[in-house]
Amino acid sequence: MTPLLALFDAIDRVLACIIKPIVALFGFLIAVMLVVGIVSRSLFNSPVFGLEELILVSVMWLYMLGAVLASKERTHLSADFIQTFIKNQTIVKGCHLLASLISLIMAVMFVSWSYDLAEWAIKKGQSTPVFGLPWYLSQSSLFVAAVLLVFYILRDMLQDLSKPHS
Repeated sequence: MTPLLALFDAIDRVLACIIKPIVALFGFLIAVMLVVGIVSRSLFNSPVFGLEELILVSVMWLYMLGAVLASKERTHLSADFIQTFIKNQTIVKGCHLLASLISLIMAVMFVSWSYDLAEWAIKKGQSTPVFGLPWYLSQSSLFVAAVLLVFYILRDMLQDLSKPHS
């Protein structure tokens, strides 16, 4: 393993220790909030005021961090049908690297866009109507996820480049 890949691996382990408990916590909180919302509406005929705001922030973070975990574990959706048609491993590897490069370009564009969105939300100072939660609490999840996706795409590209030729 190259020193750069070892660094990526160390950062990856730290990120996993941070992200996995957060995803579990948000998943649990969302389930509890949904149950509370359903029970209060159906049994007590009284909605919990502002619950949707808390669910929105939690769902945004859960979804974005879940996408990061899928990227980390390489379990995100992909259309790897090239090796079905092409048996030359050099061409297959080239196609994988091209796909990774396109993904990296798109992810960097997403970082830029999500940064602009978060910056705009901070400047505007918009907040939710009930609890006054700043909108950037949920919108910043897009930026964090985009940065982490770039990290994992770079890691995957380095791993693919370091694999021996078959």
